[in-house]
Amino acid sequence: MWQAEFVKSRLEQAHPRLAVEIIGFTTTGDRLLHRPLARLGGKGLFVKELERAMLEGEADIAVHSMKDVPAELPAGLGLAVICERADPSDAFVSNRYQSVAELPTGARVGTSSLRRQCQLRLLRPDLELADLRGNVGTRLDKLDNDEYDAIVLASAGLMRLELGARIRSRLSIDDFLPAAGQGAVGVECRSDDEQTLRLLACLHHEGTAARVAAERTVTTALQGGCELPIAAHAELHGGELYLRALVADADSSEFLRAESSGPATEAETTGREVAASLLARGADRIIAGLRGDGQS
Repeated sequence: MWQAEFVKSRLEQAHPRLAVEIIGFTTTGDRLLHRPLARLGGKGLFVKELERAMLEGEADIAVHSMKDVPAELPAGLGLAVICERADPSDAFVSNRYQSVAELPTGARVGTSSLRRQCQLRLLRPDLELADLRGNVGTRLDKLDNDEYDAIVLASAGLMRLELGARIRSRLSIDDFLPAAGQGAVGVECRSDDEQTLRLLACLHHEGTAARVAAERTVTTALQGGCELPIAAHAELHGGELYLRALVADADSSEFLRAESSGPATEAETTGREVAASLLARGADRIIAGLRGDGQS
């Protein structure tokens, strides 16, 4: 809802005669909170109802966290704009400890993200990792009720909800790569809706779009989704884009990393290069194994 209100506010500021109505949806992903996302089909569960509403004319646009948007979009829909990115890092949240390093042996850490679980396991194989679903408030309540010693959430989400004080430390991107698109807000709409596309153009941030394009190209080329332990993060240094990515198996016994750089104007090429490097070292075999686990 914060993201929807943000886009509504920006559009009405840019177009004073425009009235934007927010239509709330409770998606499949919101309803099925007691099973891991990886076994439900991934975060596409959070967007499919919104996409149906646009295709049927009930809504003109849908606002998404880019880390939740599947690599492939339905025919007739496209990502119109990518807004300027917020902090893409993951946040360590605890009432007792300042960092992952400070956690005692056997501490219980909550996250349902396989990507986060695999990287936590690599940093601290002694931790007990437990599933954690629900909105930010629900997750924080479970922490406050001592169900977990710590939880991991997206820094951007906490900051947007004015809960930045709950962040004990940010996980270094050098050690803990975020999900593709994390921290960025995207707006999806019908591809042939030229009037809406013109109205949305003012929200587009080219630098963020290049970074997100490189990251999403990795997941697309790997035929992976955000329910799998795949991470990708791009940075811009002037006109040069630097991209890092990783793929891990479920128990972190195999961990592949790759990186590359290139012009920001060729972000997707750099993404394909990184994906090709991962595939050459067996990423396709790891992902096939993960999909087999998810279907068991």
